[in-house]
Amino acid sequence: MRGCLEDGSAITGTGSPFGPQAKSTVPEVVHTRGGVFPRPFRQPVPSGRASGRSLDDSPGDRPTAAGRRERWLNFGILVAATLVGVVAFLSPFFSSAVQSNVQSAMAHAQDAPFVLGVLVVICLGAILANLTAGGINAKSIAVLGVLTAISATLRALPGPQGFNAIFFLPILAGYAYGATFGFLLGALALLTSALLGGGVGPWLPYQMFATGWMGLLSAAIPQRWLQQHSRLEVMTLAAWAFLLGLVFGAIMNLWFWPFVFQPGDSAMYWQPGMTWQETLKRYAVFYMVTSLGWDLWRAAGNALLILLFGVPILRLLRRFQRRFRFDVVSAPL
Repeated sequence: MRGCLEDGSAITGTGSPFGPQAKSTVPEVVHTRGGVFPRPFRQPVPSGRASGRSLDDSPGDRPTAAGRRERWLNFGILVAATLVGVVAFLSPFFSSAVQSNVQSAMAHAQDAPFVLGVLVVICLGAILANLTAGGINAKSIAVLGVLTAISATLRALPGPQGFNAIFFLPILAGYAYGATFGFLLGALALLTSALLGGGVGPWLPYQMFATGWMGLLSAAIPQRWLQQHSRLEVMTLAAWAFLLGLVFGAIMNLWFWPFVFQPGDSAMYWQPGMTWQETLKRYAVFYMVTSLGWDLWRAAGNALLILLFGVPILRLLRRFQRRFRFDVVSAPL
């Protein structure tokens, strides 16, 4: 079925069950990932009724007031989440009450529940805010839920020490769907996997932040040109995933490193009152000695999974994205 807009254009739904799309006298509109979720699909209007909507009414595709509001909304959400995470990771370095010689599993035992609660509220607030603003619909939330469940299940896959399959879906989804979707998928997948048996402890909110940032940062990769060269695209994403595997480990060490100290290896541990230059130097030594070998397995696993499955998964994600939006084409004469 096909309806006409007030300006004489026809509106058709991508993947619509109402029949084949009308032929267009102008090239099909190419949507960018201006939004942070797959663009909601809108039903074609019945013949003879004007929808009163145009392409400019789709938030994020063009710089309309609605699109700008949605972008600023999600920018604010990501900034708030990032600031909370940065403060949570770095606050021990600015506190004189840090206790050394504690077990790493007990680090942040007092403040971790509060940080977890704030992060969960931010994630739920992001979903509700976008739902209210019209940036997502029930189908988009369903995609987020399905990908979260799959990613959480992948955590149980066996592999060498340091390897974990939970990361490559947030990386791909963040690249395909945008920063907010990637952050939410990474954070919620870690939370779900922990509740399913991955382990709940003071480390959980920090793992959620670090994995969410992996999805968020993946949105920075330019997609418009790369998606025309599938082999180069998947190789670029594999290299990026390798780098993020190391970055994840370097970030996660910070949640416990200020709380531990061994006198025999004091050259690689932090103590209150150190300068930031000395702190960075000691942390680099600590990471190289204790974590690099472990993190290389994670990085290599991320890259291998994307090399093997990146092309079909990206094709599937983009297929979902096309089904959750509408196209405006010129009405044939």
